[in-house]
Amino acid sequence: MSRFNTRTARAQPTSRVTSTGRVLRTYEGGRGRERDARSELFLLSVANFVSQQTFYESGADRDDRFARLVGELAVTDPTWTAGLLGWLRGEGNLRTAAIVGAAEYVKARLDAGVTAGPSNRQVVDSVLQRPDEPGELLAYWTATYGRNVPKPVKRGIADAVRRLYGGRSLLKYDTASKGYRFGDILNLVHAAPDPEKPWQGELFQYALDRRHHPDTAVPPASDRLLTAHRELTALPVEERRAVVTSDGGAERLAAAGMTWEALAGWLQGPMDKAAWEAVIPSMGSMSLIRNLRNFDEAGVCDEVAARVAAKISDPAEVARSRQFPFRYLAAYQHAPSLRWSYPLEQALGHSLANVPALPGRTLVLVDRSGSMFSRVSDRSRLNRADAAAVFGAALALRAADADLVQFGTNSHQLPFRRGESVLRILQGFRSLGGTDTTEAVRRHYRAHDRVLIVTDEQYTFSRHGDPTEQIPANVPVYTWNLAGYRAGHGPSGKANRHTFGGLSDAAFRMVPLLESARDADWPWAV
Repeated sequence: MSRFNTRTARAQPTSRVTSTGRVLRTYEGGRGRERDARSELFLLSVANFVSQQTFYESGADRDDRFARLVGELAVTDPTWTAGLLGWLRGEGNLRTAAIVGAAEYVKARLDAGVTAGPSNRQVVDSVLQRPDEPGELLAYWTATYGRNVPKPVKRGIADAVRRLYGGRSLLKYDTASKGYRFGDILNLVHAAPDPEKPWQGELFQYALDRRHHPDTAVPPASDRLLTAHRELTALPVEERRAVVTSDGGAERLAAAGMTWEALAGWLQGPMDKAAWEAVIPSMGSMSLIRNLRNFDEAGVCDEVAARVAAKISDPAEVARSRQFPFRYLAAYQHAPSLRWSYPLEQALGHSLANVPALPGRTLVLVDRSGSMFSRVSDRSRLNRADAAAVFGAALALRAADADLVQFGTNSHQLPFRRGESVLRILQGFRSLGGTDTTEAVRRHYRAHDRVLIVTDEQYTFSRHGDPTEQIPANVPVYTWNLAGYRAGHGPSGKANRHTFGGLSDAAFRMVPLLESARDADWPWAV
């Protein structure tokens, strides 16, 4: 009788975050699993806000581990590493990790004399996607390795400069607060204008003049944006507020590229109701979300507030902003007025568009232990526990039949109704102390078709073994790692045990692939 060669036979799916088989200990003493270098770097990259401390690791320790792993793999597996760095800055939307990683990629390869694989110049260019990022990379390199900048770094930055520098970016990012101004970068990397952009030569010269002769620098007459901006800045201070309150004031500010950050300094006075209402039409959605409290405090009228609400909740705007879902949760938690609640709830829902509707019965376990309450970054008030709750609740709501459980030292099932909002479900989550993941799985697993655990994986020792051992081998267990620590709480990569990572919902695309018996590749290879 045919046992394997049948029409219904399927190969066992695999995923790319892979365990080596070596046993480690988690920070809480549980029996952990070592991952191979590529897997460790991937999980660290997607969870790492550079220089940010986590519960178990200092920022310096994480940065050192990140730099070491990038350096090793830049030499031994340059194509994979270059793919990771480009994806981090692109779809991954992680600026700092990509920039630091590119610098470490180049340094390791130059030190080792390696030339195989993607060129150093290409990798540098690939991670520079915003006009202020050439200066960021230069600042990191000179602070870390000195002012002798190698040619591949200069050439990669020059390539990016030709793509990124324009009149609007000059106004927004070429400010006195920067250590490297646009003119400094142009001088250092010897960036020639793009032949396909005839206006760029005059722009580059103006950037140099702004840096070295600011009192006499004159923008190109052909650049209407820069010319309009110069006309506004030339106005006496006492005449400026009249521009804001005049008919057509908002249009004039927009035509001059006046950002909300620059407007207060230009007015040399408070950002009152009129100032905000004049600049709001030209603000991007994330700038709007950052300033909801300021709008309320200034008394922005309901008509303007309605336009703000429509913009921040528009699905196309949410997709274009490419923000992590937890950004909307943070705004919801700190916006003072109820008029922003529903638009932010809509925006959060749009940002979770990749969370799949899983069939069958699903057990979703959300880690609410103490270590998860460290903030995702020093500049964010939101913690990993709440980020985990966002995704756990979204998964449960989309699934055909789900049990949603929060766990720590103990565990509790959270009731919810079909169609209930994510934000309402979040109100039931609590801080639950330690990390007894194994016991939570043992208590709540009831012949589910799959188990998904959103956690930092640092579970405490259990005599019953690791959390994944409590599930039958034929049932998939998906671990979503939010912190990128070295030791995992179970095996990964095959045999129905898979680990993903990061603070966006992109990883969940892999679950349907695996369950349809297709291998889940690295995100940039999909």
